[in-house]
Amino acid sequence: MQGGSTGIGYGLKYQARCIADVKADTDHTSFITGTLSLKEENEVHLIRLASGGTELICEGLFSHPHEIWDLASCPFDQRIFSTVFLNGESYGAAIWQIPELYGQLNSPQLERLAALDAHTGKIKCVLWCPSGRHDKLVSIDEQKLLLWSLDSSKKTAQVQSQESAGMLQSLSGGSWDPHDLNAVALTSESAIQLWDLRSMKMTNSIEQAHARNMDYDTKKQHILVTAEDESGIRIWDLRMLKFPLADLPGHAHWTWTVRCNPEYDGIILSAGTDSAVNLWLASGFEDAMFGRSLLEPPNQRAQPLLNSYSDYEDSVYGLAWSSREPWIFASLSYDGRVVVESIKPHLNKK
Repeated sequence: MQGGSTGIGYGLKYQARCIADVKADTDHTSFITGTLSLKEENEVHLIRLASGGTELICEGLFSHPHEIWDLASCPFDQRIFSTVFLNGESYGAAIWQIPELYGQLNSPQLERLAALDAHTGKIKCVLWCPSGRHDKLVSIDEQKLLLWSLDSSKKTAQVQSQESAGMLQSLSGGSWDPHDLNAVALTSESAIQLWDLRSMKMTNSIEQAHARNMDYDTKKQHILVTAEDESGIRIWDLRMLKFPLADLPGHAHWTWTVRCNPEYDGIILSAGTDSAVNLWLASGFEDAMFGRSLLEPPNQRAQPLLNSYSDYEDSVYGLAWSSREPWIFASLSYDGRVVVESIKPHLNKK
């Protein structure tokens, strides 16, 4: 199942880790990505897949003041996005807006709509509410979870509530449940924490889970997929957390990122520091939900690796499915190389 890249490439000038689907752009398949240069002025690239699907076009190139460590696109406005950035020794986060006439300007500047400046710890990521036109944001630092209300017209973001995860926890990221907008999952050094945003309390946890990244299944409720240091990829039913539903082997080195396909059941992407992107079909785990005792060990059945995209020269940290064309994904390796691929040849294997 090994395969070189047959995808379409696009090169950034500097190193990079973050790429996101521009979900609100319903007319084009587009992605937004940002660079991570210590010495040079960093850039945000808005890129679009040409209508023939043969090339990636730079729709906009914008200066960004600091190294970009996290980037997320607003789900209801294609010109708005968030970044987490490093300025010297301190981390910050902000909401940005691309100027309306950016295609006609010589050197368009990003407009900072709001600063998410209530953090005292090292900010890890910003999550947008996944459902429609919703003004809620969550930001996560090493110790705290903050819920924000954004008013883009007034260019303000207000903290609605916040809570500490505890002094013994070091948070590293999170994911917002698309089926339950009051639920988020947080990764920490030794556990996955499940939180209710109404009470701002942890409701459950998966202990001894060393997850680097995770993603909710957008098609099935209660399903969370995690990328873990030692065990590769795990699929969890959040109603029964004693054992995972299924294990996938992951990568030859650290499995860094996982993304569930927004449309096709069981299709999962993973990326790692082995300079590869893997395409999985994790089917059949639904039967395991009801077909085995909670006392049995995890489901170790071999799961099909549909394809491994190995034509990278550096670690792959960024993955994004296109929500407009869900058979298309973009990957980003640390050397600043974006590759867009189609999984259509593998869908008939389902």
